[in-house]
This record gives sequence, structure tokens and C-alpha cells, in this order.
Amino acid sequence: MHYKLALIGFGNVARALARLLIRKQPLLKERGITFSFTGLSTGRHGFAVNPDGLDIQKALELVESGKDISTLSTMPVKDSLGVIRNSSADVMFENSPVNTQTGQPALDHIRAALNFGMHAITANKGPVVHGYRELTSLAESKGRKFKFESTVLGGAPVFSVFRGAFPLAELSSLQGIFNATTNIVLSRMENGESYEQAIQYCQSIGVAETDPTNDVDGWDAAIKVAALVTVLMDTPMTPQQVNPTGIRGISPQMIAQAKAEGKRYKLVCSAKKVGDKVIASVAPQLVDSASPLYGMMNSSTGITFQTDVILDYSITQTEHEGMKGGPIETAYGLFADFVNITLKVS
Repeated sequence: MHYKLALIGFGNVARALARLLIRKQPLLKERGITFSFTGLSTGRHGFAVNPDGLDIQKALELVESGKDISTLSTMPVKDSLGVIRNSSADVMFENSPVNTQTGQPALDHIRAALNFGMHAITANKGPVVHGYRELTSLAESKGRKFKFESTVLGGAPVFSVFRGAFPLAELSSLQGIFNATTNIVLSRMENGESYEQAIQYCQSIGVAETDPTNDVDGWDAAIKVAALVTVLMDTPMTPQQVNPTGIRGISPQMIAQAKAEGKRYKLVCSAKKVGDKVIASVAPQLVDSASPLYGMMNSSTGITFQTDVILDYSITQTEHEGMKGGPIETAYGLFADFVNITLKVS
């Protein structure tokens, strides 16, 4: 079957996804899956639509050389909703910048795609936190899928593993490290770098944005906690309710003192059911070698679940050479969602 794809947002993750799809094209074809790109929306380089298929390699070249992609379009389009409306896509990938406060404009993009009969796949945490129940219901009513595996831990499956492997288990608590940038910063500071040097390194490898506020102040981690609680604990939660504390207050002196005591600082994410409420937090904590978080260094991330039937089930994503917890891993989560939709995996 042939799938037409629209990419809303064409930053590092979406471009990595495009390259991954191209690389996996022969394997997909073996399974009867072909695809073309029919709509592209960028933040700074314009919009392009061609229902017969865009030249994705040319689009990559144009964007990465700072040029406009509208020359590739067969019709005038002025915004992302115009791309969705005119792309004739079967699948829409939503990867616009995250808005932790409202989830917009990603919410409207996904609503529009589902209403036009498209499957919607996102790495954007905003729509999950601010619209999970609405979008899931809308997708079901249209016979389509709303997928978001990449929103937490990038390419490592979290939502699908828990929902598939633990039927009717009740999640009582979770704890982990969800933000690679802060973990890299704390790891490099432990090895003697300044906070500023560590941030610059994260930016140089594409893990941190030019403005790293969402990472270092804990908002990226908080919205991931909120997404997990919303979906897996069936309790709507916003990052504002998590009220995170970031890592700006962790000084080199504090890190050196912790190291001398055989401990280290981690930005710990947690949520726990207490009666009929869920208490969640994101804050720096001292951990020692007895903690499973102690050995998670650099871009390594992970989560531990506790349920009423299985205690301490963990999923980790460990840094390896050439794998820095960045766009490629997140792109794989998007790719996996696409493959599971095409193969009719729930």
C-alpha cells in the first residue's frame, strides 16, 4: 500500500525521520509499504505541497542551506493548516516546537489531520498533555490512529510496552530520568566542565536548543511526567501541576562535594498515586550507588514502573558511541509508530 506523508515541522527530528524513511525504504517495500512526501511545513523556510510527491532530497538541501522550499510547491500555501488541507496525506507527522502551556498549535494540527482522515503521529508532548482524551476519541471516531511513542525517552518504547505488556495492571508509581540535556550537563560538570561549557556541548550535538530554558528549568521533564500520568495513570495532568525545579541552582562546588561522598545529582522525575490523587515532581536529587539512576550518565535516560502486580520494571536507553539521545533516536520512535500503523499493530 502507498502512503502519502505530510511533515509539519521540518527541524532536526523531522529531517532525521525523512532520512530514516529513505534508508528503510527497501525493507518497507518488502512488506508492501511505499510512501511519498506530499506536504512540508517549516518554521522559517516556507511551505510546500505536491499531492503527486515532493522531491524530499531537494527539500533537505534547501532547508539545510537556509533556503525557502516554496519553490517545490505546486500550489500556494500560507501555513501549516494549508499544508495539511492540501497535501492529500494519509499520515501526518506533527513535530512543531513544544508549547508546554497550551499544546498549540500542535493541537489544531492534529485535530485537522484526523478530521481530514489522516493518521496522526507526533513527538510533540503538548497535544498528549493538553488533548489526549479528545484526540484519542476523535481518532477512534474517524477510524484512524493517534500515536506519540517518541514523546518520552525518544525511540525507546514506553507507552506501547506498558499498555501491551501489562494488561489491566495498575500503575502505582514511576521514577526516572527523562531529559538527556540535563543529564549530560550534570555528567560533564562532574568531570570538571563549567555549566556554560556543558550547555554549549549539548547545543553542538543538537540535543539542546539555542535557548535551553525548557530543559534546564525542568519543563521538558515536567511535560513528560504529565504525559505519562495522563496516559498511563488515566489522570489528566499539566506540567504546571508538576511545578518543576531545574538544575540552574546546582553549582560545581555542590557537585564536587557530592562526588567526594560517593553521590551525584540527577534531575529526578517521579509520580506516585496517593489515594485518588497523583503526586508528581521534577527536581534535582542526590543519589548514591544503590540507586538505579546513579549509573545513568551523559545522554542515558530511563524509567522504572511499579504496579500492583510487578514491581520495579525498568526501561533504559543507554548512550553509546555515535548515539547521543538526540534527533535520530526520536525519529526512530516516529518511524516505529508509522510502521505499526501500516502493519495494523494496535
